[in-house]
Amino acid sequence: MTIARGLLACLALLFCTASLASAGPVPPGRPADNSYSPVAERQCRAHHGEYRRVCMLGRYSCVTPFRDAGHACIDSSQCQGHRCIYRGDGHPVGPVIGHCVANSDPCGCFTTVEHGFIAGGLCVD
Repeated sequence: MTIARGLLACLALLFCTASLASAGPVPPGRPADNSYSPVAERQCRAHHGEYRRVCMLGRYSCVTPFRDAGHACIDSSQCQGHRCIYRGDGHPVGPVIGHCVANSDPCGCFTTVEHGFIAGGLCVD
């Protein structure tokens, strides 16, 4: 009986999500998913960014470069983008040195470095 209740709950959630997605127009001032905005692109370029599609859903986003791109780090607090990533192979047990991410694109898979050690893997799509 518990499996049936779980399936019912999942179906209800899917139905509600689908209903909300088709509930109507997007509020003013907020672009619909995946929509292009010339105003947002101008603002992005004014901040030396690249207005482009990101992640698997292909949503438009302003991707800005970071001044410390590629600099050595041992913690995300040392990076403008607050992401220190490990570029090596494997999963070392001891201390490591990472590098600051190049830009504000949040998508992809990364091995993060915190306090000089591998903190774990992260995939954002």
